[in-house]
Amino acid sequence: MPPGAIAAATRPAARSTRAARLAKRITGFRSLVAILGGVIPAAVLAIVVFLLVYAWPAIKFNGLGFLAGSEWNLGNTYADPITQAGVPVLPGAHYSILFLIGGTLLTTLIAMAVAVPIGVGAAIFLAEAVPGRARLWLSLFVEMLAAIPSVVFGLWGYVVLIPFLGHYVFPALSRVLGVIPYFGGPTGSGYGLLTAGLVLSLMIVPLITATLRDAIVRQPASTREAAAALGATRFETVWRVIMPGLRTVLTGACILAIGRGLGETMAVLMVSGNALGYVPSNIYGPVSTMASFIVSQLDSALQDPTGFAVRSLAEIALVLSCMSVAVNMLARALLAYANRAHAR
Repeated sequence: MPPGAIAAATRPAARSTRAARLAKRITGFRSLVAILGGVIPAAVLAIVVFLLVYAWPAIKFNGLGFLAGSEWNLGNTYADPITQAGVPVLPGAHYSILFLIGGTLLTTLIAMAVAVPIGVGAAIFLAEAVPGRARLWLSLFVEMLAAIPSVVFGLWGYVVLIPFLGHYVFPALSRVLGVIPYFGGPTGSGYGLLTAGLVLSLMIVPLITATLRDAIVRQPASTREAAAALGATRFETVWRVIMPGLRTVLTGACILAIGRGLGETMAVLMVSGNALGYVPSNIYGPVSTMASFIVSQLDSALQDPTGFAVRSLAEIALVLSCMSVAVNMLARALLAYANRAHAR
């Protein structure tokens, strides 16, 4: 057989071999991506399952009253443990966390109410009103602000913000806005709900600003040119044309911010007053959040020889995890509803 005929006969076999190798590599790549993509859901599921299993004795003992009261009492640590509902506990032990749920939600709500307008305004300013080189440096500053450890924010709040707010701002707010519920009454020394919310807002503003600014900058120039051709001003272009298309980005940034707000620990612990079993009567009162309370009470919980107090702290962590998941699901549901309403 001529050499040319032999080469022609072997070409289909070579192509078939290369196609088989390519298909094998594609299959392997898909498997690898599937494994990597499943790591995060598996990690979340593993954490939730661990908390559920570890806190199960506390869940059985505390019942639904765990979410309805505001008392945290380890019981008599000098007495012998007793058995209640099949669980060994100290005499007089009682655990409920309504004050922690309220403190967590209120501090996050205040932080978001302050951070979202500032973050959106700062993102629009950096993307539209600042020239290129200045934008680079200001954006770098925002990203550096996001990288500052939370304990630094807490120390700054303790040394600078608490005295300033306690001596000047809170008394003025009480005098001017005292007729509004929760803004009147004693202002305390500066520790409390509003201080924690303000410190928390400074920590989550960079997340919103950096994410939204990048999204605005990446919008095609043709969108701006089309709006300008229709007579829209620069502000109208951003607010009425660009921003409506970034609802998903803004929602994602807000979800990240809420997640950090719900789980922030040290900064809130240092400025909130760390109230035990106390629901603030106004916006200036001391408060505790779930994450900061776990840290502050861990040492005393370890003094419980039955280990039940630590399991109750694990139940707090489980409730906090469920709250974070519920907030994420609610935000995505609201976004889906808004997109359907806009499509109509």
